[in-house]
Amino acid sequence: MAKETDPLVPTKTSNETTNLAPLATRLSDVVRMYWHLGLIAFGGPSAHVAILRDHLCIRNHWMDEDAFMELFALCVGLPGPTSTQLVISTAVTHAGPLGGMIAYVFWNLPGFFVLTLSGLFLYSFIDPSNPPIWLIGVPPAAISLIIKAFYGFGQKLDHVGIGLAMISCTVAIMINGDEHIPKTSSQFVYPILLVLGGTSTLLDFSLGNGKSFGDYVRLGGCDPTEADRILQEKIGMPLWVGGMTFCFWLVLFVGSITLVNIGYDNEYLKIFEVMFRIGSLIFGGGEVAVPMLQTEVVPLGWVTDEQFFQGLGLAQSLPGPLFNFSSFLGATYKGVLGAIVAELGLFGPGYILIFAMVPFWGKVRHSDKFKAILKGVNAAAIGLIGSGCVFLYARAVKTAADAMVFVLAGGLACFYSAPAPLVIFFGAVFGSLFSPGILNVGQVKYHN
Repeated sequence: MAKETDPLVPTKTSNETTNLAPLATRLSDVVRMYWHLGLIAFGGPSAHVAILRDHLCIRNHWMDEDAFMELFALCVGLPGPTSTQLVISTAVTHAGPLGGMIAYVFWNLPGFFVLTLSGLFLYSFIDPSNPPIWLIGVPPAAISLIIKAFYGFGQKLDHVGIGLAMISCTVAIMINGDEHIPKTSSQFVYPILLVLGGTSTLLDFSLGNGKSFGDYVRLGGCDPTEADRILQEKIGMPLWVGGMTFCFWLVLFVGSITLVNIGYDNEYLKIFEVMFRIGSLIFGGGEVAVPMLQTEVVPLGWVTDEQFFQGLGLAQSLPGPLFNFSSFLGATYKGVLGAIVAELGLFGPGYILIFAMVPFWGKVRHSDKFKAILKGVNAAAIGLIGSGCVFLYARAVKTAADAMVFVLAGGLACFYSAPAPLVIFFGAVFGSLFSPGILNVGQVKYHN
């Protein structure tokens, strides 16, 4: 009896070492592989990576694990939503830029749809200054998930990586917690920290085997193989296209900032500029984006602090990337068009830059030095996530009752492996129970 073919395994030709399946066939593969992932991707970036690895590498053999982890490190080293960039880049390696676009839509659409509707209608029924008791526990539960993600990332680092993460975390706390340092300095300090991280591990790697302080992959380099040639054909973008794509990002980045600064008065341009600027400077994914978004959109009056954290909890309870939170903020402020503009703005830089970098990755992926650089960039990015945890905790945990919710929700997430939606649900339950309307416990405020 003939072996049954898994319908999700990418279609192959009889001799894929010399020929590629037609693009239409490979795009069909992408649809079958990615259509449902946006509906099941709960749990945040670390969970997303695990889901993608299991789905793409283990169960369906879409790609080998080495290529998957290289793309993951590349995505961590770029600004933007790591898991979304990983979805795009893994699809690009099979069906080129069109495949990446299709995967992006499937990955983001469910969360975007729900969060846009929430931003439009939630506060038609809820007074944000006096939220119902079931929303009180959502912010501390949401923060517990971010801290869990930080801890999970840190466990994967060696002692050199831990040191780099500690340094970047300390510097980020300093520039965001000192009244003499402008908060906007993070826009150039964060990229500098990432460059220094990559440079440090490259120098450490260069000391040689047995002398380096960190752990590195040392393959000694190898010539491109037939499989590498096939990969380049699948990607379908020469290096010059990658370079032009990078220039397109740069034009949008500089152009939007310039138009706003010279006084061009358009509210949707301002939404796009804020989101695109943040998206261009966010290294480390959604956990780093949250504090930067809070310091931008709340002072501008788009949402209140209460609305911000309530929307954040809702975003974390849904599948897909945390960057979909932008659609909630845009919809709350300026309706459907605001949601679309905010979504395009925050996702735009990461979306554009991953398309720009994948062709270069295909060329240099066998370089041990390139792997060493990505290792340091990754460590510095993890430190930035830690700095976000410090400030977000202080903003979300305001009373002893909030701290109690944080402990219980965090325990469910960290020690009982409860999925994010369940953590948010129980956070709402615990917050309701401790509130003045029911048990009335733990209501002493920690700070004004």
